[in-house]
Amino acid sequence: MDNVIVVASGKGGTGKSTVCICLSVAFVKQGKRVLLIDCDCGMRGLDIMLDMEQDIIFDASDAVCGNCTFGEAVYKSKNNENLYLMAAPFDTENELSPSVFTQLVNSVKDSFDFVLIDSPAGIGSGFETAAAPADRALIVTNAEPTGVRGAVKVRRKLESMGKTNIRLVINRFDRKLFTQLGFYEDLDSVIDATQTQLIALVPFDIRISVIVQRGVAGLNWSAAASVFDCLAQRLEGKHIPLAFKG
Repeated sequence: MDNVIVVASGKGGTGKSTVCICLSVAFVKQGKRVLLIDCDCGMRGLDIMLDMEQDIIFDASDAVCGNCTFGEAVYKSKNNENLYLMAAPFDTENELSPSVFTQLVNSVKDSFDFVLIDSPAGIGSGFETAAAPADRALIVTNAEPTGVRGAVKVRRKLESMGKTNIRLVINRFDRKLFTQLGFYEDLDSVIDATQTQLIALVPFDIRISVIVQRGVAGLNWSAAASVFDCLAQRLEGKHIPLAFKG
């Protein structure tokens, strides 16, 4: 099974890392063993969002450099059974190359049902590293022009890297605000502009951000987060209708 998924976005602020966290928790709720890899070198945040900041001693670069074993760089979540984290290097000078990161992922992926890679925003070197070992890609955007343009750029970059299994997640969607702003005629226009098939429409829900930022994802669950349960099932090949109509 293609179990390595990179989660990317063309610009910051789309909620990409929150999507990573919520999707990983959804997989765990369905009995899957999940590894989250933070690839945002120098700007890592998944450890905070999972309430694991004080637990991290080794990161991905330590495993590669021999400062620890690969297993010692993987940390088990305190709040979510079967959810594990590998943190990004704290300093940008320790960013891994695409080939080295691919070797790292290949060495650990068989121990998990899914590996989710949180890519840094944009299409720079960190993105190339994050996307290199991925079997599939999720592009996270908001329904506004700068996010859509960024999504197109990410898609094109992924295709240039030989990635073809690419799906779109529209995050923080608010139907009333979408209509008031009038950037697009309808949701189909957003999807057409990104040139990417939609796999999830996530409604705006401030509770999701609060839960994740407090490091209690999985302990307290927003009703809107059920969208991620459906997304997880779609990624497993199940036919699940879009859960949110806006």
